[in-house]
Amino acid sequence: MTDANESTLDLSVVIPLFDEEGSLRELHHKLTEVLGGLERSYEILFVDDGSRDQSPAILAELAEADPHVGWIRFRRNFGKSAALDAGFGKARGAIIITMDADLQDDPNEIPRMLEALDGGLDLVSGWKAKRNDPLGKTLPSKLFNFVVRKLSGLELHDFNCGFKAYRREAIEGLELYGDLHRYVPVLVGARGFEVGELAVTHHARKHGRSKYGIGRMTRGFFDLLTVLLLTRYQRRPLHFFGAMGLLSTFGGVGCLAFLTARKLFWGEAIGHRPLLILGLLLVVVGVQLFCTGLLAEMINHVHGRRRYLVRDEHSPRVGAGEGA
Repeated sequence: MTDANESTLDLSVVIPLFDEEGSLRELHHKLTEVLGGLERSYEILFVDDGSRDQSPAILAELAEADPHVGWIRFRRNFGKSAALDAGFGKARGAIIITMDADLQDDPNEIPRMLEALDGGLDLVSGWKAKRNDPLGKTLPSKLFNFVVRKLSGLELHDFNCGFKAYRREAIEGLELYGDLHRYVPVLVGARGFEVGELAVTHHARKHGRSKYGIGRMTRGFFDLLTVLLLTRYQRRPLHFFGAMGLLSTFGGVGCLAFLTARKLFWGEAIGHRPLLILGLLLVVVGVQLFCTGLLAEMINHVHGRRRYLVRDEHSPRVGAGEGA
């Protein structure tokens, strides 16, 4: 994050983008109207994720005309998580807003988000209650949100909405890579911060094309497993690997016990049964998973770090020389 000796601001708006030349000027105009009326110091930080169109030239033009505008440009496309990670590292605001550059997020919602933060939340996640996207995006999104909600235990309707507001301390120390940007609320909530959501206006895309692809679902599934390991099982990996190992082992023992009973009581030949191979395989895999959990526990014990965050504290006022 920003060095302590750098000047801080009240608000930073971080906007990752990729090939959004048709939207940038209008987005800047709308943001300037909203932010200028808040009576807070602010900056608008664009993160260009390797655009191939005229986006870099437009960003340079905006920064030349408006001292509130800054930008970061990647050498190639590294993905939205990397763009947000770079933006978080550069932002100077005590509060950080993230939004997409395609004009589907409405800047007029920012004051409502700030009010929600003032109400005690540390992260406000936008919820596109009425979504203006094609069915090919909305249906997979509903499935994704349902699965993440059930597995994470965090009751949000829309994890994938890029329109969010954060207190700075909520994202201190987060390292985003892969597609982990979808799970920032889960990661923040697991650290003890207050996470909530706010229904926001969602507009249809006006320019360019969506960057959504079916490959994102596969990557998202693996990243979800990563998030579960980081949030639920980082300090107790044996609970994760051991549970799977016991399940596999019990399944294998059940198969072998069934075959043994067939052999002893009915005299059946079992050497040619595929169930024998399956039973042995399940037992071997179960033992391997259990051993993996034990090794992970040993590594965690040796290299473990402090895993808690202090909200506030009060030290005793009694000093040296005072009575007990």
